[in-house]
Amino acid sequence: MLKVTIDEQTLEVEAGSTVLQAAQGLGIDVPTFCYLKRLPPLASCRMCLVEIEGVRRLQPSCATAATDGMVVRTNTPLIEETRSSMLDMLLANHPLDCPICDKGGECELQDMVMAYGPRESQFRDDKRVFHSEDIRLSPVIIMNVNRCIQCQRCVRMCEEVVGAVALGTVEKGMDTAVTGFEGSLASCDQCGNCVEVCPVGALMSFPYRYKARPWDLVETDTVCPHCGTGCQLTVGTRKGEFMRVRSKWDEGVNHETLCVRGRFGLDFVASRDRIKQPMIRQDGALVPVSWDEAGDYLRRRLLAVESKDAGGLASPRLPNEVLYQFQKLMRTVFRTNNIDCSSRWAAPFDTLGPLLGTFYSRTPLDDVIGNDCVLVVGGNITEENPVTEYLLRDGARRRQTGLLMLSARPSRLDADARVVVRVPPGGEAASLAAVVAGLVAAAGQALPGGAFADIDRPAAGAGSDGPDRLAAALKEGRSVTVLVSVDLLRSPEARATLQQLNNLLYVLRLLGKGPAMQFLFDRANQMGAWDMGVLPAALPGLRAVADDAARATLARNWGAEIPSEPGADLDAMLDLCVGGRMGALYIVGTDPLVAYPDRNFVTRALGAADLLIVQDAFLTDTAGMAEVVLPAAGYGEESGTFTNNEGRIQNVRKFREPVFEARGNLAIVDFVAALRNQALRPSTQPEIFDEIARLVPAYQGLTQDGLGADGAFTKAVPTLSAGMLPAPPPVPTAADRLMLITGDCLFHNGYLSERSDILNTVANDPYVAMSAQDTAELGLSDGDQVIVRSGQGELTAQLKVDRQFPKGLVFVPENYRALRLNSLLRRGEYPCAVEVQKAHATLEVDRPGRIWRGV
Repeated sequence: MLKVTIDEQTLEVEAGSTVLQAAQGLGIDVPTFCYLKRLPPLASCRMCLVEIEGVRRLQPSCATAATDGMVVRTNTPLIEETRSSMLDMLLANHPLDCPICDKGGECELQDMVMAYGPRESQFRDDKRVFHSEDIRLSPVIIMNVNRCIQCQRCVRMCEEVVGAVALGTVEKGMDTAVTGFEGSLASCDQCGNCVEVCPVGALMSFPYRYKARPWDLVETDTVCPHCGTGCQLTVGTRKGEFMRVRSKWDEGVNHETLCVRGRFGLDFVASRDRIKQPMIRQDGALVPVSWDEAGDYLRRRLLAVESKDAGGLASPRLPNEVLYQFQKLMRTVFRTNNIDCSSRWAAPFDTLGPLLGTFYSRTPLDDVIGNDCVLVVGGNITEENPVTEYLLRDGARRRQTGLLMLSARPSRLDADARVVVRVPPGGEAASLAAVVAGLVAAAGQALPGGAFADIDRPAAGAGSDGPDRLAAALKEGRSVTVLVSVDLLRSPEARATLQQLNNLLYVLRLLGKGPAMQFLFDRANQMGAWDMGVLPAALPGLRAVADDAARATLARNWGAEIPSEPGADLDAMLDLCVGGRMGALYIVGTDPLVAYPDRNFVTRALGAADLLIVQDAFLTDTAGMAEVVLPAAGYGEESGTFTNNEGRIQNVRKFREPVFEARGNLAIVDFVAALRNQALRPSTQPEIFDEIARLVPAYQGLTQDGLGADGAFTKAVPTLSAGMLPAPPPVPTAADRLMLITGDCLFHNGYLSERSDILNTVANDPYVAMSAQDTAELGLSDGDQVIVRSGQGELTAQLKVDRQFPKGLVFVPENYRALRLNSLLRRGEYPCAVEVQKAHATLEVDRPGRIWRGV
């Protein structure tokens, strides 16, 4: 530790700390423009100059390292004069249009001038004007170049944090200007982080422009609903109307950054596609009715199907309290464990349980990224969890974290990785098994031999040295983190992949690497859904349904017995529907007709259920098939908590009232329970949180008031012992056809984002991504309209040639409802074999209602 004296106050700081950081530690305000906590110091604005005893010239405190015994002064006449002069120079050319500037009231230049500026300017020349009109850089970002003070925050944020390199500078000296390539941001992520960090009104949000002033807004701190990273954000509303989103440096995992979905994608709350009132099906059509009429009808129908099975499907975007109460309703009122929380894949709890119970690290992502090596397995982190990608890039560039990538799809983070291994979809299990075998062989006598006697090295691919390179990097690392995309659960080989992940983590632990593991969820509360027991084989707290003691504890508190046999997941529930055995299927907040990987089958199954109940905020495709539709509060219209990828539980706060006749999800669950002449206690959100904190081991001791701005971490509670799991992984055979895979794209990740008008203005049209080699062989060019055809169906979309994309794969994002991508897929088969060909402009009709494009 170093002793530093600043303005006659002394403190100890760590070696490597800057003078500015030391001053902030003492609560001394040193003004800055170019400095930003998560960026390397630039020292260009000269606002943070300080006097250091023994040094002739003033020094920039943001870029000056503290030394032992250093004596610093931050507020002398020379410093005051210098700051005033710097501000006078900035104002010399800065347009004085504060009354119409969107930054008015929260402008850092305004604040600095008030605190440190000159009372009279020394400059009399005409102000420099770059452009007489503002420049629309993108659908969401507009720029007034004349206001720019050249702090370079936006350029550095774009390049060093986001990794997009969409902004840059032109010219030199007083003529320097920030701009996009050829005056646009065509290659930009549209995340708006440049707008967030701009200290003046140079870069502005176009959707928010001229809508409100900061003092007009009611601001609510809450959590983003778009993915499992769990970013903290602040929603501004005016007279109950959604206005904007911003973020704060000192709160949450995201530290001021957001992705395009978080910053611009919350306008879906005002979507015109809301369900206005309850509906029941009469003469084949959904008819609006009152809540009382819906209740009377639903009571009769529930009684009529009581002798058959029941099932429930809930969205992992719902708050913990709703998910907990929903599974309680299904288990105690409907007397079934037929419960699931995913409509896209099945979670094999027998292999998932050991990972969650033994290796899952419920600690800050910032800490686990600080490990020596980070292995990212599966998916495309750039598009599924963008802010997590920002943190990983920061770790690789500033903390020298060794990034290792193992996936079928490329991501932008590959450029910062030490090792990148491409595998065919489903080939992750074989590659991980080869890594395990390589680690065991390299460790030799360092591992107990008995546990590894039967390990054989599987073939991970002809001529592939990827597993060897991964094993070598992991062996050299002192500590290891494994981040796992839940995209892996799509594959029929998901169980084998999870088993091999378990084996890898087990070996790393024996080697003393202290492995940490976290999933990368693309749904805001997937971790919470699992923790709350929205699973057919697991109770709240991830305890097995067959665990007599766990069941007895819950039954005693709930006042009702719980079925002892594991229930059916969504796949099995749909089989029950098709077999005529499903009485009531209750779906809350999700749309399996769009998401389930076989549209034809799920359509047939939902149509075969005796009673389909849909509770949702939006009129989804699944709601269109329902017999009873119940309008629910949407995001921002009810309070609760989310548990993010880290295991961090955070408050999701209400910032608007439910619209039309929508009711809160908890109120609707109570409404349905009452129709069965039962009551769920407790039934209010704070009381349910308290029950969760009492009965779910990982949440014990938490209080909602104690969550604070950063939330609180749930506890890791080992539930299952770890050990080597036998799993000879299948090795995917080389396909002689193109194989279709799917997943999220940057601008859309689920049916909420597609209801955002703003995101739809920046999102690409539905597209088909392929490698340059495949498209050349097929005679296709970037931008062509192409037909993708499988044995199940076909779709038409624009071709996007990706030079980084592996040969033999076709990627179509899953989040465009109009494409009906799942009509190409068949349950249990992933990836899916397809043909791709150019679509001709002529449309022909070969039978009524079926249009196809000639070839």
